[in-house]
Amino acid sequence: MGFSNDFIWGAASASYQVEGASKEHGKGLNIWDVTSTVPGRVAYDENGDVSTDHYHRFREDVKLFKEMGLKAYRFSIAWARVLPEGTGEVNEEGLQFYSDLVDALLEEGIEPIITLFHWDLPYSIYLKGGYGNPDFPSWFAYFTKIVVDRLSDRVKYWITINEPQCIFGNGYINGTHAPFLQVDDRTVLIMVHNLLKAHGRAVQTIRAFAKTKPLIGIAPMGPVVLPENDSPEAIAEAEYKTFALPEDRRWRLYNIALFSDPMILGRYPDDYESVYGDAAVNYTQEDMELINQPLDFYGDNVYFTAPAGMNGSYPVDRFQGASHSDMDWRINEDSIYWSARFMYDRYRLPLMITENGVAVPDCEFMDGKVHDPLRIDYMHRYIKRLRDAADDGVPVIGYLYWSAMDNYEWALGYDKRFGLIYVNYQTLQRTIKDSAYWYRQVIESNGENL
Repeated sequence: MGFSNDFIWGAASASYQVEGASKEHGKGLNIWDVTSTVPGRVAYDENGDVSTDHYHRFREDVKLFKEMGLKAYRFSIAWARVLPEGTGEVNEEGLQFYSDLVDALLEEGIEPIITLFHWDLPYSIYLKGGYGNPDFPSWFAYFTKIVVDRLSDRVKYWITINEPQCIFGNGYINGTHAPFLQVDDRTVLIMVHNLLKAHGRAVQTIRAFAKTKPLIGIAPMGPVVLPENDSPEAIAEAEYKTFALPEDRRWRLYNIALFSDPMILGRYPDDYESVYGDAAVNYTQEDMELINQPLDFYGDNVYFTAPAGMNGSYPVDRFQGASHSDMDWRINEDSIYWSARFMYDRYRLPLMITENGVAVPDCEFMDGKVHDPLRIDYMHRYIKRLRDAADDGVPVIGYLYWSAMDNYEWALGYDKRFGLIYVNYQTLQRTIKDSAYWYRQVIESNGENL
C-alpha cells in the first residue's frame, strides 16, 4: 500500500528556537527570553536572542526548503511577537512577519502548517499566573483569533499546542525548562486543565473564523512501551503500559493519555483520580465538552520509546551498549511503528508524524559539505517503519522531520544539531546536509525507494 499520493512530506521548527530578533520590531518578552538569562539554567548560558536569525533570513531559508524538495513546513507563532503583552494591542509588524513567511512558502509550492503554541509563553501572562490563571483559555482564544484572521485565507493546517507534556513535565515538575520550577501536583494539574480548555477554545475559534476550511490537530509527544514479542498478549500489555499513568511522579506529566484522552475521548484517563487522589482537579461536564472538540488529525512527535521509569520497568530496548543519539535517546525505529499503531488504536484519527529526527555531532568537512550518514540511516529506518504502519492499516497522512535547520535546543543550547540544514552559528551561513538531499529523493519517490 505505502504512502498515499497526497502524503505530506516536510520539516518543522519552533519560533523561539529559530527566529532570533528577540527584542526587535515590537516583540514582547517570553519566559525563555527572561529565565534563560539566569546563569546556569542553559548550557553555556546560551539564549535565543539571535539563534539562526530566521526572522531576518526566512526568504533565504524558504529557498533552501525548496531546493530540499520539502512539500510542507511546520512553524510556530511567537505569541509575544504578535501580542507583546500577551493580550491587548496587536504588534502589526510581528504579525506581518508570519504573513510574509506564509506567502514565501506558498510561492515555492510549500504548504504552511501552523503551530499556535510551542512553549514560549509571554512573560506578561506568566506574571499574571500563566497557565494557572482561569483567564488563560480566553487569552489563548484571543491570540488564536488574531492569527486566524490574518493567515487563514492561505493556511489550512493548524496545530493548537506542541507537546503539552514537556510544558509541565520539564517546566513545572523536573524544572529543566522555562520557567524552571518544581511545583506540587495540585498546582500543576490546575494548569494542565486550563491548558486543555485553552486548546478547546482555540479549536472553536479556528472553526468559527477560518476563511478556508481548516484541518486541525494537536502534537503531543508519543513515547511508547515496546511489546516484548509479537504475541497479542505482549502487544496488549505494551499498549496498556503506554497509556497508564506512571507510578514515578517525575514521569507522570509526560503521559500521553493525561492530555490526549480529554481532548479526543472527552474524559481523563481511568487511573487519573486513583493516581492523583486529592490533587486531581474537580472538573465539570461543561469543561470536558469544551476540551473535547472534534479534530481532523492526530499529530505524533516520536523520537524514542518510553524511558526507564516511565512505565515502572526497564524498557525492553535498553541494554548495555545500545545505540543512542547525541541527546542520549535510544535509537529504535520500532518506536515509530508502535506509536503509530497505538495512537490510532486509541484515538482513531488520521495520523501525522509532526516531529521525528535525530541529533548527531555534525561538522563541516574539509570539502565544505556536511556529511551525516548517521542521520540518513536513522531517517531510513524510521520512515520505513512508518510505511510499515501505513501498510498495516494506520491512516498516516504526513511525516515532518525535526528539524528543518539546526537551532537552539532549549536548555541544552546549541550543541545538539537536529537540522537538515547546518548552521554555522558564528557566521549564520547555511549548508544543506547530505541527509536533506537523501530526503529529497525519498520525497520525489513518495517513499517508494526506501
